[in-house]
Amino acid sequence: MVKVNHVTKDYAIGKLKVHALRGVDLLINDGEFLSIAGPSGSGKTTLLNLIGCLDQCTTGEILIDGESVGNKKKDERALLRRKKIGFVFQSFNLIPVLTAYENVAFALSLLGLSAVDTREKTMTILSEVGLSGMEHRFPNELSGGQQQRVAVARALVKNPGLVLADEPTANLDSTTGKEILDLMEELNRNHGTTFIFSTHDAMVMEFAHRLVLIHDGKITSDTKR
Repeated sequence: MVKVNHVTKDYAIGKLKVHALRGVDLLINDGEFLSIAGPSGSGKTTLLNLIGCLDQCTTGEILIDGESVGNKKKDERALLRRKKIGFVFQSFNLIPVLTAYENVAFALSLLGLSAVDTREKTMTILSEVGLSGMEHRFPNELSGGQQQRVAVARALVKNPGLVLADEPTANLDSTTGKEILDLMEELNRNHGTTFIFSTHDAMVMEFAHRLVLIHDGKITSDTKR
């Protein structure tokens, strides 16, 4: 699903050059449930952003489903994200003026599906994440855990091969965070979707079926459970 070949990423902050990633190699197979973990500033979010085609590496190569993404133009990367990658963020990133149904259906509208197909897919995934009967509620009428369930539904409704979750439990209490992780693990089993987490949360690390540790821009450990 994902191949990272000797990737580096440098940022310029004024006259200072920051080496966020220093030659990362990583192979992620279809259907994995993997966490990239490390302290703040370790490079984990930078790596997730590169895999998600939100940024481009300085050197090296990243392949998604066998397709090199390094030299793609901005609109080409956007199209790849739209078709193949779902995102779950720590701040949920729901559109406040849209209902739960509309937030999820919006992801399908970008793919040009018919109204009938959009409704069927949206209602099915909302039921699967435990939100039946809540489709007409706005984000401010939902708890934090329910909002994150909407975000998970939005990420999965287009059947992406890959879901990237950046600190998905950061704004949730431990009980709700565990419920969200249980949900994503179940969806991983049922759909075969590849999940990659960026985290420093010990609970997320425990849930991961494979744990990749990163420190100072380099992978220091890669363990399958």
